[in-house]
Amino acid sequence: MKTYKIGVASLVHDHIWGELNHWKSLTNAQIVAAGDVNEPLRERFAQMFPEARLYPSWQTMLDAEGGTLDVVQCASENNVHANIVETSAERGLHVISEKPMAATFAQAKRMVDAAKRHNTRLFINWPTASNPAFQEWERRISAGEIGDVRFVRYRSAHNGPREIGCDPHFVEWLYDAEKNGAGAYMDYCCYGAVMCAHILGRASRVTALRGVLAKEYPLPDDAAVLTLQYPHALGVAEASWIQPSWTLGPNPVAFGSGGTIGVVNGAVVLQKVGGEVETIPAPATVSPRRSGPEYFLHCIETGAPIEGICNAETSLIAQETLSAGILASDTGVTQVL
Repeated sequence: MKTYKIGVASLVHDHIWGELNHWKSLTNAQIVAAGDVNEPLRERFAQMFPEARLYPSWQTMLDAEGGTLDVVQCASENNVHANIVETSAERGLHVISEKPMAATFAQAKRMVDAAKRHNTRLFINWPTASNPAFQEWERRISAGEIGDVRFVRYRSAHNGPREIGCDPHFVEWLYDAEKNGAGAYMDYCCYGAVMCAHILGRASRVTALRGVLAKEYPLPDDAAVLTLQYPHALGVAEASWIQPSWTLGPNPVAFGSGGTIGVVNGAVVLQKVGGEVETIPAPATVSPRRSGPEYFLHCIETGAPIEGICNAETSLIAQETLSAGILASDTGVTQVL
């Protein structure tokens, strides 16, 4: 069995520490190098992988290691994703990049174009893709259990990156509109946007509202709502960095011509038209869908297509709607795609 050599390009996305544990758990993967400009993050990485080689930037890491790597794990600021993907693809390296896809639609398009041009694989790593309840929710929708889908909603919320204790290197760029793409809007509306892209496809009309409603320090926005219109359905993605309490009710939820299905407390709740409410425990995730790294290596090894929200084309649709939503919010004009 081939052992895939992994290089980590940047460490400023807080999701990277959980993903490194996922890589560690795989018998066919070896983290061999990482590059980041921040010494404290390099030191933290070295504690997890003392034998890996460290570099003062992702660029120097790829220059030194690009000829021997198989996969690049991208965990940079959103607006750097495209640079990392292009640089990696030129070297024939596959890339798994943390959510969201990019800071702008134009950057996301560059990522897809680079992977196509160099015949490399591109995987957008959404943590919700490995959530067992979300997997079962999507599976039952795809199986037609609620009929024609007419409405999809997902809310992603907490009390703010600084308030919940995110690493300062992560907080710094999340609060920077150029590096992140927005504020809470890009960080959290992206989840609902990609779910809608997967279930409903490409929206025809997009509108959004976002603003600083509660925070007393500078940031692009701390709450937002993105609304998507399709020929026969609507989608809503909600985001908040000002919610200290839990989100109650089904989340995500989809309403269809034949029923309603949502996720509540880690279980799937389904009510078909004329039927009783069913609570369905989510089956445990199984290989190769237990983590993004595991699934990505499976797709590389077997040549299987990347399915669901981690598919780059699906994530590109989501990024298009996110960029359109920013324009709609800033101008007050619904965007027609």
